Amino acid sequence: MNKGLRSTVLALVVAASAAPLLQGCFPAVATGVGAGAMMAADRRTSGAYVEDEGIEWKAAAKIKEKLGDLVHVNVTSYNRNVLLTGEAPNETVKDQLPGIVAAVPNIRGITSDVQVAGHSSLTSRSNDALITSKVKARMIDSDAVQAHLIKVVTEASTVYLMGLVTRAEADAATQVARTTSGVKKVVRVFEYVSPEEAKRLDLLRRDQ
Repeated sequence: MNKGLRSTVLALVVAASAAPLLQGCFPAVATGVGAGAMMAADRRTSGAYVEDEGIEWKAAAKIKEKLGDLVHVNVTSYNRNVLLTGEAPNETVKDQLPGIVAAVPNIRGITSDVQVAGHSSLTSRSNDALITSKVKARMIDSDAVQAHLIKVVTEASTVYLMGLVTRAEADAATQVARTTSGVKKVVRVFEYVSPEEAKRLDLLRRDQ
């Protein structure tokens, strides 16, 4: 990764990692730290990037509407594939979540790894944000990983990796994540593409 892009990605990583702690301030954070720069460093089309943001907000709103404060669930969408993480009070409530989110239009798939547990503490969430920052920083410093292609989500010290990547890229990112201090487990939620398709998407991104 060139020095300029490395610096930009690192700055965005720090802001994005802090976003869960800011909650209501997130829209200002997302636009203020350079959503356009993130789109430019992503294999998703700009349309898919914007659609993913819409899916996240709509899904979170539906969960809030149906379950209120019963659950603490984070919704992450990447190329219209949705990851649900967080806590639910029991299995019955946990099992409702994929169905609630599935009502949001244009979702391609849902991976739910919500745990039956009490709401995580602010300390736990701060630790997760720190782990995300450390993983991304190590990816940025790694010659084997294109950090801008990897979405990192951390919940209860478990790191989830998302992105449009080749198997080799996925393996390299997984190795960095699993050897980062504080990480208990790594879960791959990648969408895999061939090396040829990856090159095509990279060229398309540069031309946008």
